[in-house]
Amino acid sequence: MLKFLKVPSRQRRVLAVASGGGHWVQLLRLMPAFDDCDIAFVTVSDAYRSQISGATRRFHVVPDATRWNKLKLAWMALRLIVILLIERPDVIVSTGAAPGFFALRVGRFFGARTVWIDSIANVEQLSMSGEKIGRHADLWLTQWPHLARPQGPHFAGAVL
Repeated sequence: MLKFLKVPSRQRRVLAVASGGGHWVQLLRLMPAFDDCDIAFVTVSDAYRSQISGATRRFHVVPDATRWNKLKLAWMALRLIVILLIERPDVIVSTGAAPGFFALRVGRFFGARTVWIDSIANVEQLSMSGEKIGRHADLWLTQWPHLARPQGPHFAGAVL
């Protein structure tokens, strides 16, 4: 599934992005898939920094914003642009929500491959962010087989 991450010439740079709560927990559960990558994290709370092990892992915080606060969303988007310029990721992976949406949208302009994994909490329908970002992601996944569609999201197993 994530075979495009494997390139023998150099270590892939991955930017893992999630908002707080369950989105963050789900992102952390994916980390074994990126053991051989140079990974940096983006989330909405500095309190999560202690959950990241490894001296070589970088950690960035963006404002926690929702669609109801447009000014904060704009600040978050600007902060993500700066982070993308600093990190220059080859791949951006997100479990949602707003920070992942903006990171994937902007990251495509920087040439990054993008992966969106819709929240496991969305049992009956896709998340709003997932619906909006799906067509822009290189790989769009859901963890519920009944939510998969031919055009995406795709179901490749419930790993979270």
